[in-house]
Amino acid sequence: MSKTTLPIDAALPDLIDALRAQGRAVLQAPPGAGKTTRVPLAMLDAHLTKGRIVMLEPRRLAARAAAERMADSLGEPVGQTVGYRIRGESKTSKATRIEVVTEGILTRMLQSDPDLPGVGAVIFDEFHERSLNADLGLALCLEVAGALRDDLILLAMSATLDAGPVGALMDAPLVTSEGRSYPVETRWLDRPLGPQARRVDALADLVVQAEKETRPTGGGILVFLPGEGEIRRVETMLSARLPQECQIRPLFGAMKFDAQRAAIAPLAKGRKVVLATSIAETSLTIEDIRVVVDAGQSRRARFDPGSGMSRLVTERVTRAEAEQRRGRAGRVAEGTCYRLWTRGEEGALAAFPPAEIEAADLTGLALELALWGAQPGDLPFLTAPPEGAMAEAQTLLHMLGALDDAGRITEHGRALSALPLHPRLAHMLVVAGSDAAPLAALMAERDPLRGAPVDLALRLKALRDPGGFARQHRYELNRGVVERIRTESKRLARQQGATTSHSPATMAALAYPDRIGQRRKGDAARYVLSGGKGAVMTDSDPLANAPYLVAIDTDGNPREARIRLATQITESEIRDLFADQIGWHDVCEWSRRDNRVVARQQERLGAITLSDRIWKDAPDEAIARAMLDGIRILGLRLKGAAWRFAARVELVRAEGADLPAMTEAALMESLEDWLLPMLSGVRSAQDWKGFDVLPALRAMLNWDQQQLVDREAPARFTTPLGREVPIDYGEDGPEISLRLQEVFGVTRHPTSGGVPLKITLLSPAQRPIQITRDLPGFWAGSYADVRKDMRASYPKHPWPEDPTQADPTLRAKPRNR
Repeated sequence: MSKTTLPIDAALPDLIDALRAQGRAVLQAPPGAGKTTRVPLAMLDAHLTKGRIVMLEPRRLAARAAAERMADSLGEPVGQTVGYRIRGESKTSKATRIEVVTEGILTRMLQSDPDLPGVGAVIFDEFHERSLNADLGLALCLEVAGALRDDLILLAMSATLDAGPVGALMDAPLVTSEGRSYPVETRWLDRPLGPQARRVDALADLVVQAEKETRPTGGGILVFLPGEGEIRRVETMLSARLPQECQIRPLFGAMKFDAQRAAIAPLAKGRKVVLATSIAETSLTIEDIRVVVDAGQSRRARFDPGSGMSRLVTERVTRAEAEQRRGRAGRVAEGTCYRLWTRGEEGALAAFPPAEIEAADLTGLALELALWGAQPGDLPFLTAPPEGAMAEAQTLLHMLGALDDAGRITEHGRALSALPLHPRLAHMLVVAGSDAAPLAALMAERDPLRGAPVDLALRLKALRDPGGFARQHRYELNRGVVERIRTESKRLARQQGATTSHSPATMAALAYPDRIGQRRKGDAARYVLSGGKGAVMTDSDPLANAPYLVAIDTDGNPREARIRLATQITESEIRDLFADQIGWHDVCEWSRRDNRVVARQQERLGAITLSDRIWKDAPDEAIARAMLDGIRILGLRLKGAAWRFAARVELVRAEGADLPAMTEAALMESLEDWLLPMLSGVRSAQDWKGFDVLPALRAMLNWDQQQLVDREAPARFTTPLGREVPIDYGEDGPEISLRLQEVFGVTRHPTSGGVPLKITLLSPAQRPIQITRDLPGFWAGSYADVRKDMRASYPKHPWPEDPTQADPTLRAKPRNR
């Protein structure tokens, strides 16, 4: 082992003691402390286990580089004591004791042999990144250690991690290395970038400034950008602006390994400017970096509803990420960090990056759990998978045939889990065979064309002959993306031997059974998708008139997504492919457009209708239930006698009587109970307009209840003359209108439902002269003034001094003979 002292060396004795005593530990050490290369070798020297030590790295480049550095410190080639295994490549032997793997490899090892034969320890390096695979791997290892392998040593290592929750989950002690770094001066922008500013232009300017200002001290410059596209644009800008001795080295995950190695290796002469993604934040050592320029952005995996899979999205860095990047400038000497934001903007940054499990597509996780035979709640996750996202993932897996009706994995699901692809693409590849490999590789990558129509056929043509395509078409073609797709296509084709007669459209439909689109009636290129959502494309697109298509990628708008990539499919192809899922459905529903109940029999695949005919013998109950949906839209609109009856019932209920609620809100909630049996023959808004609700309301009451309402809140008031006057049960309570002379002799104010009637007293000409809820008080009070006025106006009518002793009348005084 190298004799160079590293900061982690001081913490190694405590770490080894903890692992020997408890078999678990959490190691917190800053970037550059040396944990990635020193800890596995220290564990090997301490003879903690006879089995292999497996260390997980989040990226392939980091896995290779870590294995090479450890092997070099032992004076051996990679593949002897130290080896690595990544997707598509392995360098190990029988002598290998330390094996560095990418995170997905561990999951495959556990699913193949849950007791991990031959493995004595598992190290989760860079666990602070909280990738989905790392979270799953730790959860599975904890279950294995608890149930099958109590001798399995588990270690989580992190640079910037809130270690308390991890230690509690693992029931493990925390070991901390203070690390060692040189002072780093941080320089911010003087003012925020304007809303119209191009970030790559501003970053290129900042790199030029940083190179000029730090030229006297020298040292390499590490520039952090979010992705390959930005790296290529900044590389082009800088190539003519930096001094000739500056050598620009891109560094991102999709590069060939030789190019990646060149980016991290020291230069013999000149000044190196490394343009890197977040791949350079932690686990990689890049020689002689003394200047960091941070664009302040990072790409994270997020569930993209447009593609139905996880996609990388650009977000602001967190404070933890920014600090890690800054620390890169102080590894070998004093350094400088330039940030493409102001000091004032720093406070708005989040503290830590979110765990991938909180926002990524969980379909792959759901498949792995089903293969393991567990539900999410069965495993010790540091962050529990969100229930809604997990339910959606399980629904998709059931649609793909990977899960049965009970949620258990099927043989087909096991075949999907064996492929390093999203389950959608794995399903397509398993069913369609090696012919689907180019399409699977294309769908897993970003679109290689810019400014092109949505047609998938253009992309496949570009893959077959990039040079010829570029000569024939003027669309911008990303040659780097095309080359990656072609390489991945060949690798996938080797894994799937058999071929089938599927067209590109049916292959796409296999991956996206929920994205079969049917053009809606009308002029706009609007589609309803088999999964129930809507989609639209530009009317001028060549596919805009396609009656059926597969929407492979959209912008994810939840209301009506814009289609970014699609392929036309025929109805016959849909029928052949999904014959077992297509069926006839009796549909009786309210049509908002027609304002009536529509009864149809439809042949459907999900939400799209392949055939449609009138349902001539639709049962009355189905029509009535559909009409209820219409009434919920049209409203109840109680009026006239029905309104008065409901108001009477509510008045008696307010006095404590046991009666059903008849407020409009209560009636709307209980439509099925009281209105459904009465809707025979009603099937349109016009029918509903003429429908009398009163019999249905009355039917809600039994005989005794109706008698109670009629007695306590009668529909009419009987005057002393025996005349019946309708009681109006309005918002102000029950009220009546009648001539003043008709209540002569009444000394007790009438009530309804325990509430005094509001009485409008009328003149002989039927004009209101007084409103009262206290008739005795009126007689004793203001009647005298009313009498004086009325005698003058209506001298032929009686106006006695004491109305309480007079007889009621509607007649005028008899004429004198």
